[in-house]
Amino acid sequence: MSNDAATAATATPQAVDNPQQEPPAHGLGASLPPADARAKTEGTFPYASDLWAEGLLWAALLRSPHPHARITSIDTSAAADMPGVRAVITHADVPGDPAYGRCIADRPVFASETVRHHGEAIAAVAADHPDTARLAAAAIMVEYEILEPVTDPEKAFAADPLHPDGNLIRHIPLSYGDPDATGATVVEGLYRIGRQDPAPIGAEAGLAVPRPDGGVEIYTASTDPHTDRDLAAACFGLPPEQVKVVVTGVPGATGDREDPGFQIPLGLLALKTGCPVKLTATREESFLGHAHRHPTLLRYRHHADAEGHLVKVEAQILLDAGAYADASSESLAAAVAFACGPYVVPHAFIEGWAVRTNNPPSGHMRGEGAMQVCAAYEAQMDKLAAKLGLDPTEIRLRNALATGDLLPTGQTVTCPAPVAELLEAVREFPLPPLPMDTPEDAWLLPGGLEGAGEPGAVRRGVGYALGMVHMLGAEGTDEVSTATVKVHDGVATVICAAVETGQGFSTLARQVVQETLGIDEVHVASVDTDQPPAGPATHGRHTWVSGGAVERAAKMVRTQLLQPLAHKFGMSTELLQITDGKITSYDGVLSTTVTEAMDGKELWATAQCRPHPTEPLDDHGQGDAFVGLAFCAIRAVVDVDIELGSVRVVEMAVAQDVGRVLNPAQLAVRIEAGVTQGVGAALTENLRTARGLVRHPDLTGYALPTSLDAPDIRIVKLVEERDVVAPFGAKAASAVPVVTSPAAIASAVRAATGRPVNRLPIRPQAAVAVPNS
Repeated sequence: MSNDAATAATATPQAVDNPQQEPPAHGLGASLPPADARAKTEGTFPYASDLWAEGLLWAALLRSPHPHARITSIDTSAAADMPGVRAVITHADVPGDPAYGRCIADRPVFASETVRHHGEAIAAVAADHPDTARLAAAAIMVEYEILEPVTDPEKAFAADPLHPDGNLIRHIPLSYGDPDATGATVVEGLYRIGRQDPAPIGAEAGLAVPRPDGGVEIYTASTDPHTDRDLAAACFGLPPEQVKVVVTGVPGATGDREDPGFQIPLGLLALKTGCPVKLTATREESFLGHAHRHPTLLRYRHHADAEGHLVKVEAQILLDAGAYADASSESLAAAVAFACGPYVVPHAFIEGWAVRTNNPPSGHMRGEGAMQVCAAYEAQMDKLAAKLGLDPTEIRLRNALATGDLLPTGQTVTCPAPVAELLEAVREFPLPPLPMDTPEDAWLLPGGLEGAGEPGAVRRGVGYALGMVHMLGAEGTDEVSTATVKVHDGVATVICAAVETGQGFSTLARQVVQETLGIDEVHVASVDTDQPPAGPATHGRHTWVSGGAVERAAKMVRTQLLQPLAHKFGMSTELLQITDGKITSYDGVLSTTVTEAMDGKELWATAQCRPHPTEPLDDHGQGDAFVGLAFCAIRAVVDVDIELGSVRVVEMAVAQDVGRVLNPAQLAVRIEAGVTQGVGAALTENLRTARGLVRHPDLTGYALPTSLDAPDIRIVKLVEERDVVAPFGAKAASAVPVVTSPAAIASAVRAATGRPVNRLPIRPQAAVAVPNS
């Protein structure tokens, strides 16, 4: 579910377990509203689909109708001869690198000899009207030799290579402990996770404008503009300084909007025609073109002793990457490293693979890798509890990870890890009333207001799950961000290429400057690649890395501001403080305003933030691969019609390890959005394919949860134990509830029906109760 859609979903006001003092009016800890809230509400927010330029042409892409085929010929003559058509381009018109990719450059701009997935781009057209462009694209004649698609990732190992790089993208064999260790109790399971789509509500769109120097400017909702620029420039055959990416308003992103697959054709068309070219993707094109969550097959075996302490975990994890590598290597590393969950496991043997198939492409999406394994290991914990006769929460508490414990990768957990505290908080929170305690017309049957079920067939289930994610990049990624803070005439400006995707960076930057400099009016400049890079907007990294860069720059400006005063009064700057726009000394001798101290000067500073380095996992899956971790506990309450198999999520109680609350209102919204996205993954969202062909690539065939599907979301506890290595002590907020909530819902459905529930999303037949359950 998209970030903007999830944020709009209704949720019950929060009951937070750790009330604080009256929040400040501004600065860190204040519920400062987003700067773009009014523009979005009034419809004046500058989305890419609203852009216009003089002499504008319109683009359309021709996409493959086949998941696997050999291209024998491409005839563009009919399209080129159509009135109003200005350019038609194919693979032969790519002057630079023919392929691109964030980790591995294996994805062609246009298919040349082989089509590897349904919807792969083959050609692009620029015309003076969007309808003309679409008709011209349809007029391109392509002859195919249909090939048998490889759609089962298990068969990819023995299949003929689908790509020159082969079918295997990465294999991680993690070995930790004694392979001969066994437990008195053993449970096994086979689990399947479906293909969740980001489904951004805002249209994917872009505008490319040629420059006088022979370069091009691309206006789009990029979440990583510098990487997009570099990839595009390589394909254009231009130096990066001749390509500029300007970030337009991002209507929310959940790890998506990272694929430059339509930006590169746009730039090529603009360079060829010498005119601005615009493309607004249809919903079908979005489903076919961008990356999805990895469908995953997981086999697990858990060993435990008689008291329920974990002895060994064995697992096999197979990620379906689709046709190209994209972020599959990163996703696999997370899946393998977190395959045992937030539990102490003395012995672990995990094998993970990511393979190419002829299915739609997979890539970044909130909690990639971690969400899939969470559903599996939590199902295993439920099985162990049932087999040992233990309460599901008790077996989790007996094995809960804590600070100082080791991950199966051999890395020590040095950050706060209050896993047991989180689980106890949701366990002790009061359960919602049963339907029998309220009038029948005051509660919903599974299936909604017009549900066909009968109240007598409804069973209530309660389930629990613990989840974890890593923050920032991993395995040696150089995480760095640069920010500049300028102050003039009582107004501060922040310049940083960190893209606001709905995670709240722009608001955080304002709060940091307000607190550090005592200036209320703070503006955050729009983002383009003329600014120093700040990296992608994933894994909560902009709160940590870019926010840290803003804080350092603001503190440097603060020193510039205070030094003359400190020198004048013979004291150090540490003895001066700024509060509510006033500068005062510790002894009260000095008292002035920030405006008076500025005296018309312009002050500015630029700073970088770079967290401590990590290292790649070695040949045995060992290494300090992660900068930090975040944890979450969720209790799900569901009502299940055990005859029809329909499920309604009644309530989700959430306890989360947040490090520090920087913006209470925004944090609550991020958690609610993450939980709601997880509800979609658990119950409805699955981009279905048949022999590699995407079925119903639209919002009627792909069922997003609506506000009526959103449960009551109760944030029962926020643990504020600061991570000392993070600039503010805060942790990533939105990914870990996405990871945890599907597992909690599946656990609750198991409790209500007695069925194993080993597939997400949960199909109706899996929620029909077994006899006498």
